[in-house]
Amino acid sequence: MEIANKRDRRMRKKIALVVGARPNFMKAAPLIKKLRKDYSQFDSILIHTGQHYDRQLSELFFEQLEMPEPDIYLGVGSASHAQQTAKIMIELEDSFIKSKIDLVVVFGDVNSTMAAAIVAAKLGIRIAHVEAGLRSFDSAMPEEINRIVTDRLSDFLFVTEPSGMRNLLNEGFPEKKIFFTGNIMIDSLVSNLEKAQSSKILSDLSLQSKKYATITLHRPSNVDNSHTLADLLGVIKTVGEKMPVVFPCHPRTRNRIEQFGLLNDVPNGAVRVIEPLGYLDFLKLQSDSRIVLTDSGGVQEETTYLRIPCVTIRENTERPATVEIGSNVLCGADPVRIIDAASAILNGQEKKSAIPDLWDGQTSGRIADILKAQLTA
Repeated sequence: MEIANKRDRRMRKKIALVVGARPNFMKAAPLIKKLRKDYSQFDSILIHTGQHYDRQLSELFFEQLEMPEPDIYLGVGSASHAQQTAKIMIELEDSFIKSKIDLVVVFGDVNSTMAAAIVAAKLGIRIAHVEAGLRSFDSAMPEEINRIVTDRLSDFLFVTEPSGMRNLLNEGFPEKKIFFTGNIMIDSLVSNLEKAQSSKILSDLSLQSKKYATITLHRPSNVDNSHTLADLLGVIKTVGEKMPVVFPCHPRTRNRIEQFGLLNDVPNGAVRVIEPLGYLDFLKLQSDSRIVLTDSGGVQEETTYLRIPCVTIRENTERPATVEIGSNVLCGADPVRIIDAASAILNGQEKKSAIPDLWDGQTSGRIADILKAQLTA
């Protein structure tokens, strides 16, 4: 029996799921649960690069998403894009070789995603990209470079929305590599929404449901220029004159506010500037918001599923379904456009919206089934 068990273990395909930043955690959590629960032919390990390393952006998310402890933790920390990517690649190469990986699964568009794809490709390891095909068509975004490189190297392209299918086909990818499986981040949202309702974040902040706004800012294009950031702080103040505003302040944004000497421009009174929140608290905050203003890709998707009006502070989005049929409105960083859009929503003029196809909480199962069919045939 022991010999048979050892033989079975050798026959199982070894899959490494690589995560590095908060958006990855929400995408990886449902897939690793599914693989470990229902697919005995896979031996899955979780590798955390440590791209996000403080408790609020990493450990707390693991706990709340009920993710297993990483099998390998690289702890690369923060650095420039080049330095961080290089550190991740050096560490991952050793991990992939020692662990004898058959397939690497990467998520989204962070530096850890591209780094893992490059290392796996160089080692001849197959790659699956969850959230493939998204394009902003803005090469100034570091994430756009990460997406394009990762897709080009991947063997399995798991797509969240129809635009992803179109983009990949237009770029010449063979159709047999592309799979429309839906949005895996919605799996995490669906499975945790009821639990999030027990969050005390509203009472802690003395808020009433549907009578406040939520704002998040972190993209370099919005926070790395002092004039742009000052203008957006003015927008927050204007919205705060209409209703209470909660501003979970990303570490990058907080650092830039201090660096640019904008502490006196940070609105107060009705605006609550708070530390970043854990997954469940932020999910509760979003789901009860009257309006959300953001530059986050993931928040565009979550508000679309929750049918919460969203004003996106970007000129473009790699998630056009959130605009085409969802609750999202693009306004760029123009204060006038943002305030006009927010005012229209607060006056009851929000757009009609719907939930995109296959954003149903079942994406992880579809991906796992495809991997089973492709890897064990």
